Amino acid sequence: MRDYSGMHIDELAAQLETWALDLGFQQVGVTDTDLNNYTPDYRAWLERQFQGGMAYMARNVGKRTDPSKLVPGTVRVISVRMDYLTVSRGDILNDSSRGYISHYALGRDYHKTVRGRLRALAKQIEIHAGGQYRAFTDSAPILEKPLAAKAGIGWVGKNTLILNESAGSWFFLGEIFTDVPLPVNTELHEDKCGACKACINVCPTGAIVGPRQLDARRCISYLTIEHKGVIDEELREFIGNRIFGCDDCQLVCPWNRFAQASNESDFAPRHGLDDPTLIKLLAWNEAEFLEHTKGMALRRINYSQWVRNLAVAAGNASYTPELIRAVDEKLSESRRIGDTLASQHLEWAVKKLNQH
Repeated sequence: MRDYSGMHIDELAAQLETWALDLGFQQVGVTDTDLNNYTPDYRAWLERQFQGGMAYMARNVGKRTDPSKLVPGTVRVISVRMDYLTVSRGDILNDSSRGYISHYALGRDYHKTVRGRLRALAKQIEIHAGGQYRAFTDSAPILEKPLAAKAGIGWVGKNTLILNESAGSWFFLGEIFTDVPLPVNTELHEDKCGACKACINVCPTGAIVGPRQLDARRCISYLTIEHKGVIDEELREFIGNRIFGCDDCQLVCPWNRFAQASNESDFAPRHGLDDPTLIKLLAWNEAEFLEHTKGMALRRINYSQWVRNLAVAAGNASYTPELIRAVDEKLSESRRIGDTLASQHLEWAVKKLNQH
């Protein structure tokens, strides 16, 4: 651990929350780097191949389970929470003519917003106390949910998300690794899921195979984002009209009735994507897709995956002449440009629509 100087550690800890709140975070906590109590569960998850095609989850396990190996000299992790829920979505999931995009992806890419604020927080601490800092948000081999739980942000719920009794789960997490030995949180949140199984029961594909056990290979968020290939036909009908991610386990969680609306302008929906029709989205060509998703988390998928997801939603929709025409036109485009992934799913959609 390198030397540092400036503000006394106790005074620094007291100021940390003020600085974090001023930067738009809603909560901050500090923990050490010991993840021994969480490592066995993570290794067991990997052994069951629940990561699916996310090969990166099985790499750098040593660094993932020991932050001091990821950033040598790290003795503390500062964990922050930033709320992102901005709009009420109505009943889109029950309107098959529309496409559902997960709340977190409706506005600016959260990586950009959260990471920028984290760097500003780290700079503020460095000015007053010296030391070394590195900021992360879902961008490195980090077990951020266990770290958040240890830092006092909340507890790991049965849906594997961090839950907070006064804020639910509609928030992003971020971390600052530092060599400054700040006082650590000593009060862990009590697990208040109790006997509730709402998230397990509501999961359309049965991806939550048990409390805090997620088989990503069946998770709609994985299938529509991380998965790069063909979506199994047996799973397509369960995806419904979800075209990017899935919020079902959050929408049903009783603790989310306490979630606070975010005033963060970066997270406000863009381009009407909080309530889009499938016909409108199918009309986009690749250039329009790239233009309308610029600077958004939707860029995590490419155009071919985007069309694939729209095709699945269209195949699950109610028949209308306008929709079948939109699908046929998109199928012609996909064949013309040689997009076999999109074409295969669009052909399935045509078949399903014509069965209605």
